[in-house]
Formats: sequence, C-alpha cells, structure tokens
Amino acid sequence: MNPLRIALFQGPCGVPSSTDAALGALDAAARRAAESGARLLLTNELYLTGYALGDLVPDRAEPADGPGAEAVAAIAARHGLAIGYGYPERDGAAVYNALQLMGPQGTPLAHYRKTHLFGAYETTYFTPGVEAVVQAELDGVRLGLLICYDVEFPEPVRAHALAGTELLLAPTALMRPYEIVPQTIVPARAWESQLYIAYVNRCGTEGEFAFAGLSCLAAPDGTVRARAGADEDLLVAEADPALLHRSRAENTYLADRRPELYTRLV
Repeated sequence: MNPLRIALFQGPCGVPSSTDAALGALDAAARRAAESGARLLLTNELYLTGYALGDLVPDRAEPADGPGAEAVAAIAARHGLAIGYGYPERDGAAVYNALQLMGPQGTPLAHYRKTHLFGAYETTYFTPGVEAVVQAELDGVRLGLLICYDVEFPEPVRAHALAGTELLLAPTALMRPYEIVPQTIVPARAWESQLYIAYVNRCGTEGEFAFAGLSCLAAPDGTVRARAGADEDLLVAEADPALLHRSRAENTYLADRRPELYTRLV
C-alpha cells in the first residue's frame, strides 16, 4: 500500500474576517496541497469561524450540510483531495465543536463532535459529543477523528488504535503555555498506541487566546515527520502504512495489553 501524503494547514493566523475569508485561504491551501501530491488536507479546530467567537458562537454555527459544508465540498472536488475542517455545528438547539471530513469527490466521509471540552469557554458555548470513535477510509488508510483536548487523554487514542485507526486526525486550538502537548504528549500518544497523529494547531492571537502553533505529524515509531513553528505554514508529509506495520510488529503494546486488569479504569 502506498503512503498517504497529507497536508497540515496551520493558518491563517488570527480570527478570519469572515467565513468567506477562511474559505478563500482554504482554497489556496488546497491548491498548493494538491500540487504537492497530497490526498488529504487538514485544518485546525473551528477553522471556518475562528476560535475566539464568544457570544457569537450560536450565530456562526451552522448545520453539517450548511453553506460552509457546501463550499468546502466544492473546494475538495475542485482540487481532488479530501479536506478535514473544524467548524461550530448547529443541531437543533445544541451547538457542537465539530470536525467534518469531505472526500475528494466532495461527498462527506465522516463527522465528529468533540467529546472532551476544555475549560469554561468551551463548556459555556458547546455541547459535548457522545461518539468516541469515528472513522473513515481514504486510499486504503483507516482514518480516525478527534479534536484538540481529546488527544490529551490516552483512552480515546487507545480506543482508536484498538478499532484499527492508522492515521488519527486531530485539529486543535492549543494555547500557550501548553507547548508540552505537541512537543511531548502527541508523539508519546503516537508511540504508545502505535498510529500516526496529524495534529494541526491554530496560530497567532485571538482575543484572550495566544495559540502555540507547532503543528506536527507524529509517527508510531516515535519520530515527528513534520513540524511547524509559531507562524502560518503548510506542512506536507507522508503516513506510510508499511512503517506502521513494521512498528506494530516491533512494538507490541497493543498485543501485550491485559484488559482484564484494567476494568476499574472505567
């Protein structure tokens, strides 16, 4: 099986002036990603609107099949690559911090609602999701979806590994001074659960939030295959199923587990 080339779009920095501005930047990034041979482009958490919306969250939220989804679908189809993007999703009276994955033909492949909300800001404006493992297939690679704070818990990542996820998509809005997450925790999660993690952060400042950047693609062998700095960037790297299979054969954490001893954890 051939490696899956993935583009990680850390940007644009700051709150977008409008959803149209975010879509314009996404279209330009998708064009560059497609020209590099990428089959998947991943953006950051709440990409379409920006993170620091405050009381505007309910007004900017839209359904999973709303105008933002239609625009992203058109971009994906135009450039022939899948796009994972974050946005605030409205479903009835509830608003979710969501990640939608559009396929290269512009059709939805998967949709995930953040299950672990971070801090007073998120718990005030969003409803937590209840589905822990959401997956999709792209070019023979099994993708999994999480968002930001979710990946800081070992349990959701391990659940994905046990469900067969090979590449975990994790858009984020990680603030300073928590750089330890992309620098240490994300590579450790990839190693301990034996999968790839694409971790795509916001950058710049939005209101009271200063984002750390440092987006990365962490590999199951403990290496980081691509790393951004603090500014806008478009990283392109490969998730290689052959490396994953070799790593899982050499590092037998998953096979050596003794779940009968861990029942008190849940």
